Amino acid sequence: MKFIKSLILPVSLLMAVLVIASCSKSKSKTDEVEIDPEGAPPKVWKEHWGYHHQVLNRVYYDDHLALYYDNNMDRSITWLNKAMSDSWAYVIENYGAFGTDKRLFVICHKTVDTTNNLGGGHPASYMDASHDNRNVIDNGLGSWTYPTGEQIGLPIHEIGHIVANASFGRQHEDQNIWGDSKFAEIFVYDVLLHIGREDEASREYYQMQNTYDTFPRPNTQWFKNWFYPIYKKYGGGKLLSRYFEILSKNVENRDLNWGEFIHFWSGAAGANLKEQATIAFGWPDEWETQFRQAQKDFPNVKYNY
Repeated sequence: MKFIKSLILPVSLLMAVLVIASCSKSKSKTDEVEIDPEGAPPKVWKEHWGYHHQVLNRVYYDDHLALYYDNNMDRSITWLNKAMSDSWAYVIENYGAFGTDKRLFVICHKTVDTTNNLGGGHPASYMDASHDNRNVIDNGLGSWTYPTGEQIGLPIHEIGHIVANASFGRQHEDQNIWGDSKFAEIFVYDVLLHIGREDEASREYYQMQNTYDTFPRPNTQWFKNWFYPIYKKYGGGKLLSRYFEILSKNVENRDLNWGEFIHFWSGAAGANLKEQATIAFGWPDEWETQFRQAQKDFPNVKYNY
């Protein structure tokens, strides 16, 4: 009996040591998981712009993307991870860098009765201090369940604003020409093609065949009669990139007139686009004067006059 008792104490001590060691090892592993590598985006981000004051939690990040959800978002929705990362990777490939931080910061809200002022979307570029000098798209929808329609189209549309406003260091979008934003229609189409979503690109194409605007004249079809024809004929996404590169080299941060607008797109295409512009928009005498003046003011923009 004494022998058995003498064994109990050493065995108990050994088990206690093993348990402590095991706990220490588990704690060490947990600590390692919780510590982000240097340069990782913050785990928590507090909005501080307009009506946005939500606390956001990072749900995913990689070399191209930092994705944040508010507390109403369903964390099981993960399709945004790849879709947004691939979209921004293509933007960087086609349009160049947007600041020193290579990531796009994507914020998603699920709009409910108490937060419906967070619906829709808005962008900010790395040159915008209001959003901490990050490339940001802030998006709110009632549902984010499926990567189709508005759910994938809205965030890519907002990326298009960053591209139009901040490509090649220029800080100005041609909203006086194309509003909010006819450029985004062709941009969304192009990005969808390049991230392997030909199905959604096709849906966008057919939807645009019956989309009309009132500017610059009634029943204008921007996508059908302007952007898609020149996109298809003169280089696709590369055409879009060349336009913004030409702008950055020739025009300060100011609005364009219509003659300049057609002149710079002609330069990007390497072809005189007056005929296509006439089909899409008409061609008032004022535009002819502006077009001729733009050719004189920016003679380094080359195409056959």
